[in-house]
Amino acid sequence: MTTRPEPRQITILGSTGSIGRSALEVVRRYPDMFRIGALAAHSNTELLCAQIHEFRPATVALHDEAAAARLRAMEPGCRVLSGPGGLEEVAALPADTVLCAVVGAVGLAPLLAAIDAGNRVAVANKEPFVMAGRLVMERARARGVEVLPVDSEHNAVFQCLQGHDIRDVRCIHLTASGGPFYGMPREALQFITPAQATRHPTWRMGAKISVDSATLMNKGLEIVEAMWLFGLPQDRIEVVVHPQSTVHSLVEFNDGNILAQLGVTDMKTPILYALAWPDRAPAPIARLDLKALSGLTFAEPCFDEFPCLALARRAAAEGGTATAVLNAANEEAVSAFCAERLPFLDIAGVVAAVCGLCPAESSYDLASVLDADRRARAAAAAVIAEMELRTTC
Repeated sequence: MTTRPEPRQITILGSTGSIGRSALEVVRRYPDMFRIGALAAHSNTELLCAQIHEFRPATVALHDEAAAARLRAMEPGCRVLSGPGGLEEVAALPADTVLCAVVGAVGLAPLLAAIDAGNRVAVANKEPFVMAGRLVMERARARGVEVLPVDSEHNAVFQCLQGHDIRDVRCIHLTASGGPFYGMPREALQFITPAQATRHPTWRMGAKISVDSATLMNKGLEIVEAMWLFGLPQDRIEVVVHPQSTVHSLVEFNDGNILAQLGVTDMKTPILYALAWPDRAPAPIARLDLKALSGLTFAEPCFDEFPCLALARRAAAEGGTATAVLNAANEEAVSAFCAERLPFLDIAGVVAAVCGLCPAESSYDLASVLDADRRARAAAAAVIAEMELRTTC
């Protein structure tokens, strides 16, 4: 008589965000496969409290200290940690997989804490790789930790590479939908609002990644992430615009064969793949109906239309702390745009200015990455303030 294996214990960092909520839907659908050991969020006390009542984690953390105090007052029935240290402590708790879905640079320290603890990590937030991908992968290799990509494009590449030697790869093709403004005249983009930029045509995502998708900075960040995940130089990572978002990425081999991964536009599918790895779940989240596909189109992205993509490629080529500067400048610019302090087209202008103001260090450690991040954010704040002053004069 065979015994049913115990459910895998999952920690979710960023449980109240878009990816975190999708991951909890996966856990809810597959209770025999997964159970929640710990959760972490930024400041959404009410939603986290509801998640605690449903999934019964032993420990939770809130990055925001005041939010953590509010949660403790609700007597949630579990241990409540707080601050950046709380997120790191949760990440280091024993788990079968730690899903890292904290938006932005704040996700770097918890990711490293999970790796240092020997936990397998499933990474949905690309910013830590953009900031310090070499350090992340070096630490993972040193501790024998598996790093599984959750981002749909990198998850697709990961699947296509199974059973293949990376030395046989000519290049990988990351697909991009083009965002909500693909093909729109540039002069019309100056008046884009945050509500329009976060209305993605094919995916339901959080605000920051939706804006990055609209500028195509998201694809630039994905190039950097792919370099570290798969050990390829940036000139062997291509971007192709694919508005249907059905082919999530492709791998082209030296002999001319190309493998592609197709699927529905639902982040629960790559999340399930990563959480179940190396197994596959017995039933799909959703099925792709090939007969319903009207066509698949691919096009070369225009760097004039998407200057953020060119800026990301330039930073990737420069190396060192250049990508940490790029990431910090972009985070600050997107935040200012979402707060209606900065026009849409000026996001790229802020990033370009900050990259010019903050020279990169060619070799780096964690301290220099964090210093580059700090300097770039200060420079971005000054650039944004100057732009605001010009528009009001």
